Amino acid sequence: MLYSLTRSLMFQLDPELSHNVALRSMNLAASLGVNQLLGAENLSDPVQVMGINFPNRVGLAAGLDKNGIAVDGMAAMGFGFVEVGTVTPRPQAGNPKPRIFRLPEQQAIINRMGFNNDGVDVLLKNLDKSRYKGVLGINIGKNKDTPNENANDDYLYCLRKVYGRASYITVNVSSPNTPGLRTLQYGESLNSLLDALKSEQAKLAKFHDRYVPIAVKIAPDMTDEELALVAASLKSYEMDGVIATNTTLSREGVEGLEYADEAGGLSGAPVRNKSTKVIRTLAQELEGALPIIGVGGITEGYDAAEKIEAGASLVQIYSGFIYRGPQLVADSVKAMQQLHK
Repeated sequence: MLYSLTRSLMFQLDPELSHNVALRSMNLAASLGVNQLLGAENLSDPVQVMGINFPNRVGLAAGLDKNGIAVDGMAAMGFGFVEVGTVTPRPQAGNPKPRIFRLPEQQAIINRMGFNNDGVDVLLKNLDKSRYKGVLGINIGKNKDTPNENANDDYLYCLRKVYGRASYITVNVSSPNTPGLRTLQYGESLNSLLDALKSEQAKLAKFHDRYVPIAVKIAPDMTDEELALVAASLKSYEMDGVIATNTTLSREGVEGLEYADEAGGLSGAPVRNKSTKVIRTLAQELEGALPIIGVGGITEGYDAAEKIEAGASLVQIYSGFIYRGPQLVADSVKAMQQLHK
């Protein structure tokens, strides 16, 4: 009830302003215990994935807290793990505003943020201020003005920077809002990147005396044939995980709604089936070689359980959290607990 009221007030504001206000209020809300009044519960459903012990299977997806300023507050919402970023080597402003659009009729959001962030060094300074000791994912990308032929350099730079701080690292090659980025998901571009990442990971593991898993985040807009090729590359280079999926360029399910024709990636309820189909196809192709983290369109606890049944080991939420609040986290954990009874 309190979250519904809070959301109604926040939805009176411009979406990006609302996002920033909420983010900056998160840590304070947690310290005052307001998180419990909003419906947060710290539920246990432990599982080991990628060699990491997760207190429950429900995580916060990257994109909501790009600069790591609200990790403590987010953790207090009941998440079993928190992923921050996407972060790039250098700060960048992202795309021109407005760049976030709500489609409440379908519990959906369109965004074209464009990896706006303060850069990897600022992210690390913010994380140093956090008290959070739980599972932390750090999502890395390339700067917009870095040519694709030099993309590996940006990813390796960020990998080296965040390796000592992350529980796992996500490589984002699937945002639709950085021109040309999605081409890194295919063929020789993908193989070159994976080869470079695994080589550097081995060096860093030796230097830090700690192995940090690397997951790759992919788009929902691939054909089954393309997914099979991606799965083959992920297996060949022994990647540690795959996150399926990012936002979609499709407008299926929101046709005719206000803002539906805005450029950017669509997230929320309309992407649910598309994301789950990708998970199911990947699970068949990967044959257990590496785990899948399912994300896309989770707005009810049932949706999270559906991702697990399709082949995911963990799930993440973002847009559903905006619309439903921490109650969605608790509902998702409970729904997945029922699967294992």
